[in-house]
This record gives sequence, C-alpha cells and structure tokens, in this order.
Amino acid sequence: MSKTKQLSESFGETRYQLSGHGKRNIAVLKDAFLQIEGDLQSDMYGSGKIMEDFQDKFANLLGKESAVFFPSGTMAQQIALRIWCDEKGIHKVGYHPLSHLEIHEEDGLKELHPIETVLLADKNRVVELEDIKNLKADVACVLLELPQREIGGQLPTYETLEQISSYCRNEGIKLHLDGARLLEVLPYYKKTAAELSALFDSVYLSFYKGIGGIAGAILAGNQEFINKSKVWKRRYGGDLISLYPYTLSADYYYEKRKNKMSTYYHDAKELAAYFNRCPNTTTLPEIPVSNMFHVHFHKPKEHMEGMLTEIHAATKIGITSYVREIDEQGCYFEVSLGDNYSSISKDALVETFTLLHKKMI
Repeated sequence: MSKTKQLSESFGETRYQLSGHGKRNIAVLKDAFLQIEGDLQSDMYGSGKIMEDFQDKFANLLGKESAVFFPSGTMAQQIALRIWCDEKGIHKVGYHPLSHLEIHEEDGLKELHPIETVLLADKNRVVELEDIKNLKADVACVLLELPQREIGGQLPTYETLEQISSYCRNEGIKLHLDGARLLEVLPYYKKTAAELSALFDSVYLSFYKGIGGIAGAILAGNQEFINKSKVWKRRYGGDLISLYPYTLSADYYYEKRKNKMSTYYHDAKELAAYFNRCPNTTTLPEIPVSNMFHVHFHKPKEHMEGMLTEIHAATKIGITSYVREIDEQGCYFEVSLGDNYSSISKDALVETFTLLHKKMI
C-alpha cells in the first residue's frame, strides 16, 4: 500500500480530527430534517413559498435587493460573470490567477460563453488596487475571492476593498464577490455580511463550506440581475424539480453555525500557533485571518506521509488525510476549522503537537 493511501486510511481511523465539522455522511441530511413536518409543501422548479422565503432571508442577510438559490457555486458564478459581460458588451473579466474559475472548472467560463479572462496580481499574493488600475484590457467585471483559498486564505485590508469598490464604480466595472467563505471572514473585518456585500454588485455564498450544508449556493444582487440569472439558471438545467433537500439543510446548518464563525477564527489562530512552534513547520499566513490556513512542512512529501500516519496511530488525532508536494523538500495541506476542533481536549492537543515537534526536529 502506498504511503499516500496509508495516510488517508489512518486519518479515517482517528477518533478526532482537527478540521471540519465531522464526517459528511447521510446523518448530515438526516439531522437537518428531524424537525421538519412531513406535509411541508415542496418547491417546484425553483418556485414556491419554501424557496421564496429562503431566498428572501439571504437577500436580507447580504443586503441585496434579491437572491436566487443555485445547486452549485460553479454555475452561479459563471452566470453572474456572463450577465455582467452582456450588460457591458465586453466579454472579458479579471480575477486572481488561482481563482476557482481558472483552475478548478475545466475552463467552463471560457468554453461555454465564451469569456476571456485577464489574470490579476502575482499568484502568491492577494489582488491590490494597483493591479486593477494597471489592467491593459477593458473588462466588464472584476471578481474578488474572500478569502483567497489557494494562498492560505489571505485577505486584502478592508481599506483596500473600499478603494477597489470605489474605483470600479467610477470606471463602470462591475465587482463580483466570490464569497464562498464570506461568513468566515466577517470576524476579521468586524463587519456584517451586508456591510461587506455593499462594496460589491453581486455576491455568491456557499452553503457547504463553513456552513456545512449538503450543497448549493446563493447569488444575490439587484432585481434586474437576479431576473436574468434565473433565465440562465434554467438554461443550465439548475431548476431541478425540487431543491428543498439543499435549501432546508442549508438553512438548518446556517442557523446552527452562524454565530460560531468567531470561535472558528480564534481556534484557527490557536491551532496555527501550535504548528508554528514545531521545527520545519510554518503556516500561511502565519496568523490566520479566517478559519482557514495552509500548513507547510519543510520535509519531503513521502517522509511526511509516513510520519503523520504514525502520529495518527499513536494519538488518535487526525491532522490531515493528505499532503501535496511543493517541491522535493516540501509539502503542504489545508486546514479549515469547524466544530471538530472544540471537541479535542487541550491535553490531547499538547500530546499530539509534542510528538509532531519531536519528529520534525
């Protein structure tokens, strides 16, 4: 058996895990439906009171005129950018080189619409105002991801966001928020979801990241924008006959976790400090700005896979199920804090990191 598989299996056998909310099994859906009356009327092809109330709730949360539920964020964001491109008559958008649309969607934006992309900033840092000012091509829309997942969940300052928002509005450039993890960055910015969303023309929020629902996303903006997005949603096949399993579970886990984001954020800072005290180990960023960060081991991937497998077996604490190679002498993995972390005793954490410290020397 390969060391990669051994690590994955050893993680699955641990009693506690550092990241996440728990296993994504059928109980995630079952628990959400325990208190739901069986005669509650289903939605039909995206319509009905159950869907309208849900969408209105999140439009209000985000401070937007209207909102619509999508079964996937990929669908929602491609459609948002298409609408802004059509409105402007320019089929070009700007975003970070490591945007989800650029590296995880098989060029869907370019192949299906087609829309040209202009990559902003160096891939190892967040987008700054000067990156947008220095654009060498006219774009209809700029997309900002908060936090920037592929570089450890880093964030621009709130002042930078205000400057970018003001500049884009003055230049007639639409600003879209990839807010898959929007709720998780609010403790750092000390803003409400509506205050942060007010800087953007359209906003996407995921229901399975920090919220921990089954799947799906909300897209919010003005009424004209949402009306157009509903047409595109039908074209994409996004109006399933019933979407209530997604929306009811999303609402359940939102209510369960909406007030825990500050806890996850502070837990992330505590956990990062544990890692940073270990030799040949650093986190990116050093001090997290949300509930997520990357852990970098300055040792070869195969070496770390074996070491972490041993730690899992000895402590029954799951650090990670994988590591990704950076180069021959380094690897990393992503941490995203949720309910799991608080279930681990401080004594168990100290034991785990004492062992990691010893092995990393």
